[in-house]
Amino acid sequence: MLKKLGLLACAALSLVAAGEDAQAQEVLRDAETEALFRDLSTPIVAASGLDPHNVDVILLNDGSINAFVAGGQAIYVNSGLIGAADHAEEVQGVLAHELGHIVGGHVIRNDEGARPATGITLLSLLLGAAAAAGGAGEAGLGIFLAGQQAALGEYLAFSRAQEATADAASVKFLSKAGISGRGSVNFFKKLQSYEFRYGFKRDAESEFYSTHPMTSDRLATLQDSLQQDPAWNKPEDPDLQRRFLRVKAKLYGYLAEPQNTLTAYPEYMTDIPAHYARAYAYHKQAFMDKALAETDAILAQEPDDPYALELKGQVLLESGRPQEAIPPLRRAVQLTQNQPLIATTFGHALLATEDKANFVEAERVLKAAVAKDHDNPFAWYQLGVVYEAEGDTARARLASAEQEQMQLQFPEAMRNAEAAEAALPKGSPDWLRAQDIAFSSRAMIERTKKRK
Repeated sequence: MLKKLGLLACAALSLVAAGEDAQAQEVLRDAETEALFRDLSTPIVAASGLDPHNVDVILLNDGSINAFVAGGQAIYVNSGLIGAADHAEEVQGVLAHELGHIVGGHVIRNDEGARPATGITLLSLLLGAAAAAGGAGEAGLGIFLAGQQAALGEYLAFSRAQEATADAASVKFLSKAGISGRGSVNFFKKLQSYEFRYGFKRDAESEFYSTHPMTSDRLATLQDSLQQDPAWNKPEDPDLQRRFLRVKAKLYGYLAEPQNTLTAYPEYMTDIPAHYARAYAYHKQAFMDKALAETDAILAQEPDDPYALELKGQVLLESGRPQEAIPPLRRAVQLTQNQPLIATTFGHALLATEDKANFVEAERVLKAAVAKDHDNPFAWYQLGVVYEAEGDTARARLASAEQEQMQLQFPEAMRNAEAAEAALPKGSPDWLRAQDIAFSSRAMIERTKKRK
């Protein structure tokens, strides 16, 4: 189930060094969405020459239609982009372009020197446009866009050459991966329509437009290149498209006001995306029976759908019925081979029963979760609860230090790591880890002091 994290836990420490703009964003984590992103990106990443295991695609809670890179090998995709896209291939076209920036090593500069690009990409023409899920009025949105345009004029520094290079790279990557470029072209056409709709103007004094080719120019070049590729007429992958529509509906239901969701996905719609969206809407309104009816409707169509089972377990757990949440969550964990986000929710349900008989299983499940997904602060918090209940204060402090460091709470992380280090067997793996956290947290505290 979708969950919000206040920081980029997936790459918190590297982003502290790389740039603060990206880390201020709110991350949305969801097992189904991350699995889709992985399958959308893997063939393109492989075609780029990078290792798919080293490239992350991270979803941000931001209604603007945008995607960006911020140093390293991570692509950040705004929720607004998912809302604006209609096909999985459109998202793949965006990912291919962002990979072009990564492979090209594109950076921008400010007064402090070199700095990774944040939010300055293919979709920067519409940075700030809350398209699908925002629900803003056209007049208010136009004013907001004008403000964003002016702000970007002071900051943007990607060159035309870099954008053109990323576009050309995206053509190469999509071709090598055997993916049609129709998605890229269709998404550019959407950008062009927004450009016309909201009256963007090009003038010589705008750094934004002096450094970015206009959408129509890039569309013509991109379309010409992509239409010549053998994959142009290749049909879209029906399974990826099916999964994309599910994720899009889930995201809408999670972020939009419940009434907006129920209007967009009325009850006469009985496909799985509609059930997904309404389940979230009812859950947000605390209509738990209705939310469970929607999850059960999905499971009636697909009894072994792990993500519907996960959602059902989450609804039951948050309704104060953790014992009932255990069977669907356990089954979801089995079906996904211990997917760490789902396993964390399962561990939470086990602990929420307050039955000590469930704590042994909770510890096993949560240890497996952090072993697969170390950068999961909630899993570390839950594991700390288990250790504290068992009287293992040293490891409880270490778990707290792990969680706090990911949330950039460096003074607290340092104190807990030092306390754990003092109590753990010297030279043990946990002792070494506590030492590492204490050292790195102390270094970040000193670095912060120097900036002030």
